[in-house]
Amino acid sequence: MTSSALQSAFFGAVRYWEKRRPLYNAVLAAVTIFWVVLSWPHFRPAMNPGNLFRLLGLALVANVCYCAAYLVDLPLQLSGLSRSWSRGRWTLWLMGTAFAMLLTSYWINDEIYPFVR
Repeated sequence: MTSSALQSAFFGAVRYWEKRRPLYNAVLAAVTIFWVVLSWPHFRPAMNPGNLFRLLGLALVANVCYCAAYLVDLPLQLSGLSRSWSRGRWTLWLMGTAFAMLLTSYWINDEIYPFVR
């Protein structure tokens, strides 16, 4: 593996994944908004500036988790599977986003919802 191959794979990964990050964030925001709207009377007391920082922290964690795609993408780009991988990357994005949606829903319903008063 040469330095130029690694650099090319890295920049290819950045071009692919960072174009899709805004959609990932929009999907998770939509899931969050869905749950808050669905149970608005219950969540209303939680809408305060202090909880805004917690929400921003969770958004940061979600974006750090998004970077896990690079751990899968870079080795596959550098392997013999790079041609088929480049056509199938969308499946990793879809599975990762679906998992993040599930985690977001779980976090809201199991960790936050019971404690909102």
